[in-house]
Amino acid sequence: MDPKSRDDSPSGDVQDKAPSRRGFLKQSAALVTGAASAGLAQGANAQALAGHPWERVYGAGFTGYGQPSRFEQPVMRHIGRPYGDLAPGSGSALAPIESLEGIITPSGLHNNRSHSGTPDIDPKEHQLLLHGLVQRPLKFSMEALWSYPMTTRTHFVECSGNSSRALAPQPAQVPAGAMHGNIACSEWTGVPLRVLLEEAGLLPQAKWLLAEGADSAHMSRSIPVEKALDDALVALYQNGERLRPEHGYPVRLLLPGWEGNMSVKWLRRLKIVSAPIMTKDETSRYTDLQGDGKSLMFTYPMEVKSVITHPSHGMTLRGAGLHQISGIAWSGNGTIKKIDVSTDGGRTWMDAPLAAPVLPRALTRFRLPWKWEGAAAVLKSRATDDSGAVQPEREKFIAEHGNNAVFHFNGIQAWSVAPSGEVKHVYA
Repeated sequence: MDPKSRDDSPSGDVQDKAPSRRGFLKQSAALVTGAASAGLAQGANAQALAGHPWERVYGAGFTGYGQPSRFEQPVMRHIGRPYGDLAPGSGSALAPIESLEGIITPSGLHNNRSHSGTPDIDPKEHQLLLHGLVQRPLKFSMEALWSYPMTTRTHFVECSGNSSRALAPQPAQVPAGAMHGNIACSEWTGVPLRVLLEEAGLLPQAKWLLAEGADSAHMSRSIPVEKALDDALVALYQNGERLRPEHGYPVRLLLPGWEGNMSVKWLRRLKIVSAPIMTKDETSRYTDLQGDGKSLMFTYPMEVKSVITHPSHGMTLRGAGLHQISGIAWSGNGTIKKIDVSTDGGRTWMDAPLAAPVLPRALTRFRLPWKWEGAAAVLKSRATDDSGAVQPEREKFIAEHGNNAVFHFNGIQAWSVAPSGEVKHVYA
């Protein structure tokens, strides 16, 4: 189906604003055919095409762990260290979402939020204790956990403070990843937490779990038992290989769709309790201050959200013509059902096709061909999930929550495109 623009004004006029995917392919094919014809016209032939130096020498041998091409610029995370050299392991490393495609984030570029650095844990000595309101307290070695039947799922992990820079009075002129990159999506493999809880035997008064990490900050959060028995995972592998140290090695908790700090890394203890513990990490930190001075607690799911990653701040479009708008969307409440894209600051919208696979509580990629005429434009994306929730405008979010709501910001992001092709962050 051809993407159509929808005008949300009272007149409700509908205008064609973007070429169809079929048209996009036709134009792309025409460009390729034209280039090939030009090459043949200049006398190119198969023998001449095989004249590069690398086609005449024996190639490099195998390596134990593959690396990117030397011709590719290194893609790096955006590092934030609020305390500088005083606490180099406290802060965050944000995924460079503007440089990535698809929905899986390479493990080395996955976002990382840490309060006291990465512990160097010996898996032969590390154990996971499950105790409290259970019939049989259990202690698991890593060898024991590896022997359990495992399951594999694809889910995002997002820090609840992701995108909070969008609350600043003036738009920050930084790459998309430095704004919204405290999120990543991986394939996780491990043991369903439900299996371990059923083995321990929950007592009738068991309503909550305290999850605690083995880092020096002993990150800890209270978790409703319903979530633990639903889709919680005791994760041991990420993207097919063992967890990396900064992502929780040798074992972490994964609570799909919920704020990232609850997926406690370096998991060492699960205590079953009858009420939330009110740890320092859920009272002094991860509460949502509202405009009226009150704070919300236990706001677990990350709300429906999207961001255009290409084009985005720091990029320059090379002249008018056909371009591709690409971005990511996600929802902690379920599955992305719809993405609307606007190129005129939100006056009109068009449907952006979702790229398969579209999975619950995972990143979803959307792409839309856009014929840019060379005039000033403002790009926005708006996500809708299968619960019916719609991503709000920035101004609406601030009106409802105030501009001190550091956590759970999910307002719409806007990028301006100048006639020169330069892309910047704007509030629009």
